[in-house]
Amino acid sequence: MTTTPQTLPTSPDGVLSPAYRARTLGIVLTVSLVAFESLGVATILPDIARDLDGLGSYGWGLAAMMLANIVGTVVAGHSADRRGPRGPLAVGLVVFALGCVLAGSAPTWPLFLVGRFAQGLGVGAVMAMAYTLIGLVYPERLRARMFALLSSAWTVPSLIGPVVAAAVTAAVGWRWTFLLMLPLTAVAALLTLPGLTAPAGGGSEPPALPWWRRPLASSLALTVGTGVLLAALQLDGPALVVPLAVVGFALGVVALRAVTPAGTLTVRRGVAAGVVVRFLLCAVYFGTEAFLPLGLTELQHVNALEAGLGLSAGALTWVAGSAIQARWDRDRVSAVALGFGVLLVGVAVLAYGVLAGPGLLAVLGWAVGGVGMGIAFNAATTETLGQAPAQQQGAVSAALQLAQTLATAMISGLGGALVGHQGSQPSAFLTIFVVTGALSVAGLLTARRVGAPS
Repeated sequence: MTTTPQTLPTSPDGVLSPAYRARTLGIVLTVSLVAFESLGVATILPDIARDLDGLGSYGWGLAAMMLANIVGTVVAGHSADRRGPRGPLAVGLVVFALGCVLAGSAPTWPLFLVGRFAQGLGVGAVMAMAYTLIGLVYPERLRARMFALLSSAWTVPSLIGPVVAAAVTAAVGWRWTFLLMLPLTAVAALLTLPGLTAPAGGGSEPPALPWWRRPLASSLALTVGTGVLLAALQLDGPALVVPLAVVGFALGVVALRAVTPAGTLTVRRGVAAGVVVRFLLCAVYFGTEAFLPLGLTELQHVNALEAGLGLSAGALTWVAGSAIQARWDRDRVSAVALGFGVLLVGVAVLAYGVLAGPGLLAVLGWAVGGVGMGIAFNAATTETLGQAPAQQQGAVSAALQLAQTLATAMISGLGGALVGHQGSQPSAFLTIFVVTGALSVAGLLTARRVGAPS
């Protein structure tokens, strides 16, 4: 593969010019599908669990998809570097569609979880390929705009996804929420796949590795390690918690070294630091956001609709922050640091609103946090993929998506375990927000390392 886009001609126009229009719409629609499915199903999952007698293992309705996401992300990313993005993207869309069919027609909770796992495999591949396509298809001057569009692809689903899913469930049943994804998935495939070619010369073939060090085995090991660690946090008593947590953590770290760029665990300057920054950004943003509605409803006694305003505010201002960064796409490293600083302010204001009130102050805080997230996320992603060679776009895109998945799972799991053990007490929420605030500070200190090595 060469370092210039090879599937479409370079055009002086923007991302919606004739040369890029179909591909741009396909990528945005694909990501919107993932966003709608994620936010919509989260809304109706309690109804599904009650209908299929799955309340006893409710958490696995979310965890099955998230853990499968790791495998799909890693395998698709490495496959794209060898054979091009067309195959992994096509397989990801097909597996996602099959997962929707399985989940939508499942007569029992275990079969529903199988469908969710298949959806997770597809989502991991699709999201990794979205970033890979941007790195391969679009010239560098258009990438920041595409990443801003990807951020906007979450906006409409975040606003209407829960409402539409609830309305469909009430009108014709929850199964149609999954089945309605099928025609939209087909449209996304028709817009995105045509014209994608294999890498020139067949792509880069990695050196022969023993089976236990290959992407599939490493991603499975990382999935198991993460699952064991999260399961350990839910247990009572150090006799079980400590050994299981140590085993899960050790297995996860060993596997993580095999599926991330060299130097990630030591925060090496450049691409490796970009992966770490993605982890920190998502840990702060999604880790804080996950406990905003619960904190407001439990501590400030607002209703679910008012609590959800914070989520919508953050989603909208994330898009605004992305648009600001895309328009002034110059000093990206400074933009990453600025974004972390604004995000830290947002976490602080949100925490005060949740713990002391009024609840509207927490919503305002998360509107501020969304701006910071949009600026830093867009700048860090553009800078990181801009440094990755064309023959490693798939692996680096997969590592970025993997960092996001792991960060969300780990911080949500830690916070959930804390609330589970302490109950909805102010001290539990204070601890969560202190942790995410500290991670914001760590991001500020790490931001400068995203720049290319001198």
